[in-house]
Amino acid sequence: MLCQIFGADFIESFKAKRPAAWVDLTIAFEARKRTAAPGRANSLNISLPFSFIDFYKRHRGQSVETALRKSKLSAEAMNELFQPTINNIIKHIENLMQKEEVKGVRFLFLVGGFAESPMLQRAAQNALGRNCRIIIPHDVGLTILKGAVLFGLDPTVVRVRRCPLTYGVGVLNRFVAGRHPRDKLLIKDGREWCTDILDRFVSVDQSVALGEVVRRSYTPARMGQRKIIINIYCCDTDDITYITDPGVRKCGAITLDLLESGAMAASAGDNDKGSAFERREIRTTMQFGDTEIKVTAVDVATGRLVRASIDFLSN
Repeated sequence: MLCQIFGADFIESFKAKRPAAWVDLTIAFEARKRTAAPGRANSLNISLPFSFIDFYKRHRGQSVETALRKSKLSAEAMNELFQPTINNIIKHIENLMQKEEVKGVRFLFLVGGFAESPMLQRAAQNALGRNCRIIIPHDVGLTILKGAVLFGLDPTVVRVRRCPLTYGVGVLNRFVAGRHPRDKLLIKDGREWCTDILDRFVSVDQSVALGEVVRRSYTPARMGQRKIIINIYCCDTDDITYITDPGVRKCGAITLDLLESGAMAASAGDNDKGSAFERREIRTTMQFGDTEIKVTAVDVATGRLVRASIDFLSN
């Protein structure tokens, strides 16, 4: 809406060069959106930061009043700001309600800060109120926080989590002619391998119980290697075979720091038993049912722990 009034080039420049003022402006919108209600008829006023007014005059050579004369934040305009988000939420819930495992659900709780919005409440009631009872708890904005605190005090209050994405790593498997594409063929030490195969840890919508783990073994590749970095990939669907498939993206990495001199490779496929040196096996355990994904690792031959960490923030 701001791009329509002031021009997309100006808004992008303002966001980049006056980030603090941009935050102030979005906070002003947030405050007004909280007061928006389906039956409201009067217009809403939003104060523009002084730096916005000054920057616009420098950028355009005219005052903001020139642009604002053509625009007014009417109740209808405010309602339109909500519609894409509300429509997507309702559509998502309707799709979930079609799943076999949730058929017959009689109560639907609206929680979180946005659940305070009369706009969302009315839309949910109109679209979903025929099939189930819509319940809005007291302190609805704090419901998520309270649930997180309860879970921290007693993790057993949540029995099962639903995995939002498919997670896995890329591995080498034996190349099978006719099944694997030729562009994935890798010949190493006289053996044919297929690259980029996704080895799934968990799949999207999979139920993961608290304490449930996934185990994989990784083996040395060369002498003297002291650190292994295994890239983690994710996708919002499960109909994928390779990490290069559309929709698959790198989302994190597992780092294994070896305590002893040795070497490893990120391979969950067949091991090459013909290596010129003794191969080590590093057994990793990943836990997906908690509030965060955790990883531990152990050197099978020595029984010693391998320092392991998982990072989803640096990608």
